[in-house]
Amino acid sequence: MSKGSWVDGMIQSQWAWGNGAATPTEEFCTNFYDRTVDAINRYNPDLIYFDVTALPFYPISDAGLKIAAHFYNHNMATHKGKLEAVLFGKILDGEQRKALVWDVERGAPNEILDRPWQSCSCLGGWHYNTSIYENNWYKSASDVVKLLVDIVSKNGNMLLSVPLRADGTFDEKEEKILNEFGEWMNVNKEAIYDTRPWEIFGEGPIAESDIKINAQGFNEGAYSKATAQEIRFTQTKKDLYATVLAWPENGNVIIKSLAADSKLFPQKIRKVELLGYGAVGFNRTAEGLSITLPSKQLNKIAPVFKIKK
Repeated sequence: MSKGSWVDGMIQSQWAWGNGAATPTEEFCTNFYDRTVDAINRYNPDLIYFDVTALPFYPISDAGLKIAAHFYNHNMATHKGKLEAVLFGKILDGEQRKALVWDVERGAPNEILDRPWQSCSCLGGWHYNTSIYENNWYKSASDVVKLLVDIVSKNGNMLLSVPLRADGTFDEKEEKILNEFGEWMNVNKEAIYDTRPWEIFGEGPIAESDIKINAQGFNEGAYSKATAQEIRFTQTKKDLYATVLAWPENGNVIIKSLAADSKLFPQKIRKVELLGYGAVGFNRTAEGLSITLPSKQLNKIAPVFKIKK
């Protein structure tokens, strides 16, 4: 057993098999390689997720590197020469991110990344935990939306785990959260799907803070605290989307990045729509783009505005 592996926090210092981590034998590495390659050959996956530093057994063995090479070559052979495989790894440096997709566990960088990346999170624990159910410690639908919008605004993808009970079902509290999240997505999905990051990912106190990643992630708690001051941007070729991460109590939103003299958006704004509602009143000043919301909230989560380019 790895030294101190049951001590809180110790395991986070043993990435890349350092600080007393028990190293596997060559036989174990070979067995893992054989079983993984067999699974690739049998099931032709397009995505493989490794919960390890970079690749399995890196840097003490090249088994993980050989798996990656086989996975990419096999994928191209089964997709007419086109590489559609996605291979995830954690705690990647700049060079490694050219070959693998960086996975950030329960967190996100606080900047737009040129290369696609992923944040993996969970409604509760990674495994079903009755204490989380009994104490109502699940993320809310609002928490999930805040994380999703923030991640997508930075060129990321969100992988959300829903822990299942022993019989393979999720409980009624999880179902309620997923239904509320689904209702929000049904109205606002155009601000998420097939979009790209804008010139900046957002504005607000959190966007302007230096939020550090801890080990493989673990900073998502900062984003779940977002208020109506926090705005995130995505775009298509025709439209800019601004998602306010909470409904403002005063019924008014000011987007500073879209002020009258903004170099980020110098063109004239002719129309602003609230998704799920329609056109809304606005006024563009030196302070920002001021938008008046309808008196009745459309949902309990977050309003999304569509601004024609």
